[in-house]
Amino acid sequence: MAAGTTGLPYLTSRHPYPSDGRPAGRWRAVLRRSAPLLPAVAVIALLAVPSVSAADASGGSGNAADVASALLVLYCLVRVLRERARPLTRTAALVLGLPVLGVTVAAITSHDPASSLPGVARYLQIFVLVPAALLLLVRDRADFRLVAGSVVALALAQGSVGVVQYLTGTGASYMGEDIRAVGTFGPTDVMGMATVVSYGLVIAVGFALADEWNAPRGQRAVALVCAGLLCVPLALSFSRGAWIATAVALVLQLALSGVRRAAGIMLAAGALGVVLVGGLGVGSHMITERLDSITRVADAPDQSVTDRYTMWAAATDMWREQPVTGVGLKGFPAHRDSHASLALSSGSDTEGAGRIFQRQPLLSPHNMYLLVLSEQGLLGLVALASSWAALLVCALRRLPGARRSRRGSDCALAAAGLLIWQLVDFTYADIGGPSTVLTAVVLGLAAWWALDRRANGGAAPA
Repeated sequence: MAAGTTGLPYLTSRHPYPSDGRPAGRWRAVLRRSAPLLPAVAVIALLAVPSVSAADASGGSGNAADVASALLVLYCLVRVLRERARPLTRTAALVLGLPVLGVTVAAITSHDPASSLPGVARYLQIFVLVPAALLLLVRDRADFRLVAGSVVALALAQGSVGVVQYLTGTGASYMGEDIRAVGTFGPTDVMGMATVVSYGLVIAVGFALADEWNAPRGQRAVALVCAGLLCVPLALSFSRGAWIATAVALVLQLALSGVRRAAGIMLAAGALGVVLVGGLGVGSHMITERLDSITRVADAPDQSVTDRYTMWAAATDMWREQPVTGVGLKGFPAHRDSHASLALSSGSDTEGAGRIFQRQPLLSPHNMYLLVLSEQGLLGLVALASSWAALLVCALRRLPGARRSRRGSDCALAAAGLLIWQLVDFTYADIGGPSTVLTAVVLGLAAWWALDRRANGGAAPA
């Protein structure tokens, strides 16, 4: 294997298992070829399993998908050791390894290193280990489409549950009615379904915008249908942060696919929105009110916005107290009350979707950048943000070549859209809850497109 390549020797052939030409033989060949990706698909599939407790839903304990992600990393490690190869390029190792610096220093300098250990494991899982495993296991664009398609399938499943919750009044409580679509994540993780559906929508739009020579037949039509279907549960999630992040990601995806195409699609999308909301009245009153509340966050914010502003201010004060290394991983809850003003409420009310009423404590600033700044200091934020910025730059640099060759532009648009969505959403959310492990999978897909030479038609390792 050539030095500095990304990938494993056993994953280099596009069609490593020959078929005998019969249908059964072709299916066996497909299944055998897809076998290395089954651990990744299992992580995604297990996110459809309902959380069994409020602690699971709020991220208080690991769930089945987290266990599967650990097995995914272990599986990849065994394959690397068995092949005795250096799997990552220097660039890939640097980009994915940057978060380790801030996390390690923050854990060492923490006032309570023992309580920081779960935070170390979580950060390494989400931003280093699982993305690196996906980078190694995905061999080519067909593998990318398989994993990304699994995310879309999960989004459709969760979105379907969410739509049923809205129509039957069995969702999470919203404005006194149990109508908020939350999927199987429950009322304590109201962002879970919105996040999954947003990922699926961004991937579907990326696949629909591409004009590939070698894309599967009917991919664009299926992607368009999926994108249209996913718009409904996203609207019914009433998640302002997910709406904003999705709007930004889709607009930039359209712009990256070509200005003329972008103009036509935006007109069609606007007409569809008028029909759904204005003509059919799909959640029109509450959706309109929720949209209006985005423009009122400064003048007349509701309690949730007030709490968020208060926690943002508290996170900033923590950083000023420990500017270089922060207050330590998992340290925000312990330092919150000593830095927050009296405007902060004791918690948020949650009920519905099969759960009784309970107060959910506010344990994070709901802003990933401020969470990292407060707990890991400027060193941690620079390290983590530099890793994300490098992924985005590398992904965007490969996009023009993919569009010119018409090979891989669907993967390019999907990867770029996912990165943009995540970076925007992190201004309104942070890691936590069962859906967080899907963030690691998404970062792994983006890392493969940005860092693997074969993603854009480069030669596979020898």
